[in-house]
Amino acid sequence: MKILIIEDEKPLAESISNYLEKEGYKCEVAANYLQGDEKASVQNYDCILLDITLPGGNGIDILKQLKKNKSASSVIIISAKNSLDDKVTGLDLGADDYLTKPFHLSELNARLKSVIRRRNFGGNNEIVFEKVVVNPADKSVKVNMKEITLTKKEYDLLLYFLSNVNRVITKESIAEHLWGEEMDTAGSLDFIYSHIKNLRKKLMEKGADDYIQAIYGMGYKFCKP
Repeated sequence: MKILIIEDEKPLAESISNYLEKEGYKCEVAANYLQGDEKASVQNYDCILLDITLPGGNGIDILKQLKKNKSASSVIIISAKNSLDDKVTGLDLGADDYLTKPFHLSELNARLKSVIRRRNFGGNNEIVFEKVVVNPADKSVKVNMKEITLTKKEYDLLLYFLSNVNRVITKESIAEHLWGEEMDTAGSLDFIYSHIKNLRKKLMEKGADDYIQAIYGMGYKFCKP
């Protein structure tokens, strides 16, 4: 899961990023309005943590632009302003949640999981597709009720596929989702094939059908055969 933190308070941004990285998220940070607006407009994130008061602009304007562009990213507003007007404005514009500073990182994590689960998987605590069951709370994966062990990248790849069932996903999109800004250092995209091959093998060894279909010249689709 990939998260964008748009927050100008460096210690807070770092503490959020460090905490969420330990929880298994891939985090990127933007320290001002311009950086945040640029990142949010060119990349896809599972969730954006958005401060309202930013150097160079207002976070509400970033939210407006996201909704105008029909972005699929969830948005949680984080702000020191304990103002009903700010909260109502953000939620009316399409923000998924609102958290007032100061807050406990554990609460942020709980809100984040809830928003992503609600947005991507209909609010279900378990993600079920055919013979595959994923529990995001403990990051467990079962096929035919038998647990399988995945690497972090394989788990993230499976969640990305489950978030986009029956959709063709390009190699570039997969690389961007799994590596974010580090994608440019990865070189060839052939490494994605290795992760897909390993994930497919582990799923099928436990009795799953071959859900990962290669679409020639386009990418991959996770679907019922």
